[in-house]
Amino acid sequence: MDSVRSDLRQAGMQSFVALKILIAGGFGAGKTTMVGAVSEIQPLRTEEYLTEAGRGVDNPDGVERKTTTTVAIDFGRITFDDRMALYLFGTPGQDRFWFFWDDIAQGALGAVVIADTRRLEDCFPAVDYFERREMPFVVAVNCFDGSRRYRIDQVSAALDLDPGTPVVLCDARDRTSAKQVLITLVERVRQEKRQASAAVSR
Repeated sequence: MDSVRSDLRQAGMQSFVALKILIAGGFGAGKTTMVGAVSEIQPLRTEEYLTEAGRGVDNPDGVERKTTTTVAIDFGRITFDDRMALYLFGTPGQDRFWFFWDDIAQGALGAVVIADTRRLEDCFPAVDYFERREMPFVVAVNCFDGSRRYRIDQVSAALDLDPGTPVVLCDARDRTSAKQVLITLVERVRQEKRQASAAVSR
């Protein structure tokens, strides 16, 4: 994560800070997997087994092999040095848990929205949530085995993203790939900070 550390330091974050990033997306998109892939600690997970009671509530189409679901949050941590740590909060994907998204989002630097091209419409609520709150985010297309491949511009158009919103391909299982997603988000945050500073100085 040396490049992330360098990016953050160049952004003016010199004293110790705990940075918070949200990992959002639809049911079964790979949020828990991504947090686990990059966390230096055993991640906190609040997964429960899917039961018959959830039939008709959770839509398993396209993710029929999924047996568990996050019912609160996932939590992971990346420590850069004695002055900086990154906290990852994975949000629940089902709409019945959206009521506490506002609490989870408090103080977040930005967000990653994980998209599953088999169920692309599932990440609409997360995209809308961060756009309405003007929180910097990137869309990470999780390239599942056997899923249809889309070009980045196709995903951007399908999600009707605001111009400049980054879309990247990733494998949420792979640590290097997941770290690159976080680096892309940090770069976007830096860009927005520079643009805001330039606007104020005019």
